[in-house]
Amino acid sequence: MGLSQSRSLVTRELIEKTGFSAEQIEHLHKRFIYLTGDKPVLSKRDLEKVSDLEQNPIRDKIKNAFFDKRNLRTGSYGYESEINFEQFLIIMSNFRPMAGHIDEENISLCRKDKLRFLFNMYDADNDSKITLDEYRNVVEELLSGNPHIEKETARSIADGAMMEAASICVGQMEPDQIYEGITFKDFLKIWEGIDIETKMLVRFLNMDTIPSCH
Repeated sequence: MGLSQSRSLVTRELIEKTGFSAEQIEHLHKRFIYLTGDKPVLSKRDLEKVSDLEQNPIRDKIKNAFFDKRNLRTGSYGYESEINFEQFLIIMSNFRPMAGHIDEENISLCRKDKLRFLFNMYDADNDSKITLDEYRNVVEELLSGNPHIEKETARSIADGAMMEAASICVGQMEPDQIYEGITFKDFLKIWEGIDIETKMLVRFLNMDTIPSCH
């Protein structure tokens, strides 16, 4: 088998595994090579080259998401130290906007995959629940760039959001009842009717030019 045939076979396999087109894979491979400096694997340090990412208040969570074994489908707990190009494509597939022509079943599956990825970012300790402390941490990070919002205010916002989540997921709670955390099932309820597309844009890798989740 010649080199061009071998590359073609690899590309077809990547298309099947990730849903990207050959053109999209070529585009993302250029980005991958730029980030890694032509190395075969990507490290967390390589993501420091993405200047727009460094302006994001939850940049550490986004970086961790690239190496989370749950997102990479390599395990249920922990992080990889480096990822190859195929794994990079698997991560990036979570950020594609959904195509307008796909049926309701595939829209639902694609949306669920995106929300699972987002849930994993919140669930820092991999225990399948987003606890109040984890939610507080995210809210504090998101509001950290606003000099007019103090830490205690951010914590109050998080507490209020968690109470609302509890009311959505378990209804009226008893006075002494404790809501232990948001499960993925709860997470799907909370995000029902919310446009996930506006929350999952990744312009720092030029992903706004990569269409369709199908």
